[in-house]
Formats: sequence, structure tokens, C-alpha cells
Amino acid sequence: MKASEIKKGNVVEHDGKVWQVRDIERSAPQGRGGNVTFRFIMYSVPGGQKLDLSLRAEDDLKETELVRRAVDYSYKDGEAYVFMDREDYTQYMLDGDVVGDAAGYLAEGIDGCYVQIIDDAAVGLQLPHTVTLEVTDTAPELKGASATKRSKPATLSTGIEIQVPEYITSGTQVLVNTTTGEFSGRA
Repeated sequence: MKASEIKKGNVVEHDGKVWQVRDIERSAPQGRGGNVTFRFIMYSVPGGQKLDLSLRAEDDLKETELVRRAVDYSYKDGEAYVFMDREDYTQYMLDGDVVGDAAGYLAEGIDGCYVQIIDDAAVGLQLPHTVTLEVTDTAPELKGASATKRSKPATLSTGIEIQVPEYITSGTQVLVNTTTGEFSGRA
């Protein structure tokens, strides 16, 4: 597949690894004889390592078939995380190093998770943009706390810690942005 035909979201092979294209910048040089170049911002599947790659329009990249399956998080088995396919109930196991920081957002009942599969092997996890988690520990609400920008640390049901507004109390369900790890509101 020519570099000029690649679209955002495509999954390609480069240097023996699999990459998902997140962003593409096209640059056409001024003057004669200049080659159009494409700058690809890609992340490895699995692993999420970033790669910045520039190619000419006629350069080739091999497209890889990446299958996404809607799954429910089931349980943790040692260092592995087990997910169940929502349609055919197939179980997929992903190692802790593949799940990485996403582990802090995994709780029972989370909607919108996908396992990424290449050649029948589960290679990655895609989280929804926001997840609902319970605040398990945070300082008590301060008397006279207003809805100002002041925040305090809070530990969530999965063990991660985020900053929440002063008025949030233990036991509150909150929305957390899985990209930034920030409080997004009450659930």
C-alpha cells in the first residue's frame, strides 16, 4: 500500500513491528521536482510506543489486518488480565505489560473496551474515552468548600490516584478520562 493511500486508524507493519496510524501530516514542497512527503505519527500494537515516520508518497507500507472485538473485563489471573468477548464469549488473556497503565481503569462492568487481535492473537487493549470508578478514599469535604478550582487527591476503586474537586466524598462515582487520567465529572 502506498504511503499516500494510508488513512488514520490503519494498522501497518514497519521494521518488523505493527503500528497503528494516529495522525498524518502531508507536506508538499514548493518549487519543481519536490516530492510530497507524509509524516505519520504511529503507536506500536502492542505497547503503545510512539513512532514518528516520514515517507514519500510512493513509498510502500504493508497493511495488517487488525480485528477489534468488544469485550467485558472479567478478572485478573496472576499477571494476566482476562476479557470475555461480548458476542461469542471467547476469553482473551492479555499480559500485564501489554495492558500497562490501562490496568488502573479496569473494573467490572466497564463498557466500551475492545481487545485488538492480529492473526488470532490478542495484542492490545483499547479503553473507552471515560470510565466510571468509585472514590474509595479522599479527605473529608471541607466546610465551606465551594466549587472552586481547588482539588485534593482521591484513591479510586482500582487503586489509582487522581485529583478531584474538594466537594467529592468517598463513595462517590466519578468519571475519569482514560487518556489524561483526569477527573471528568460525577457519574
